[in-house]
Amino acid sequence: MSDQKITKGVITVAGLGTRFLPATKAMPKEMLPVLGKPVLQYTVEEMAESGIEDILFVTSSNKNSIEDHFDRDINYEEYLKKEGKYDRIESTVELCKKLNFFYTRQSQPLGNGHALLQARQFVGDEPFAFADGDSVMDADTPVVSQVLGAFEETGENVIGVTKLEDKQEMTKYGNIHAEEMSRDRTYKLKEMVEKPSVENVSPQGLVVAGMRYAFNSDIWDYLETQDKGKDGEIWVSDAVNRMVKEKDNMVAYEYDGEYFDTGNKKALLE
Repeated sequence: MSDQKITKGVITVAGLGTRFLPATKAMPKEMLPVLGKPVLQYTVEEMAESGIEDILFVTSSNKNSIEDHFDRDINYEEYLKKEGKYDRIESTVELCKKLNFFYTRQSQPLGNGHALLQARQFVGDEPFAFADGDSVMDADTPVVSQVLGAFEETGENVIGVTKLEDKQEMTKYGNIHAEEMSRDRTYKLKEMVEKPSVENVSPQGLVVAGMRYAFNSDIWDYLETQDKGKDGEIWVSDAVNRMVKEKDNMVAYEYDGEYFDTGNKKALLE
């Protein structure tokens, strides 16, 4: 059991979005709309509904529109009220009232592990929630909330996972090799394998679809000492694997909900 309540969240939004060019030449991919709302706002709302109070965005250049979006423009709000159109922005305004937003930059595209490492000073020694900025989760109970619940009960680092039956489909994701625990839908993580062959997919059918983590301070030392991996970049998954092998302190939680990828044009359209 953990007696620490997680109130800080980190969202990495530093990717260049090259798969969406030319749309992302001047607009961050995380700000592309789904049903009239930026993809990123869905993740922010998920964190807010899960008890997160402070959110740090790890950004890069040309991402100023993210900061503008999660800010108040009182004159614009008053104009919309006079025009009878305030309801169109009210949910975003309420989100800005509820949360404290902070920003830092990843100066070079050196992987999501390097991006997350930029949050160390913001988080300090506190446990925190971590998510990417380009996945949407449809769930009655927010997936972040489910992951935080597993963290509070087990006292260990947690990664949210979902289950697939199609082995060929599983090769498109990070796969989790784990052992089932007594807690419902919870597994002791043994290894994370990125996009394995069909022969090496997770025996339990567990895959990482959308990054939803709860970390304690153990992760920082592993990220700081992590060697470069695929594409010469630093990856969270590599640091997690090292931490699991040395400390055996991470569980996978099979969340109840549906994952929607927005990382490519076809997925965003769907």
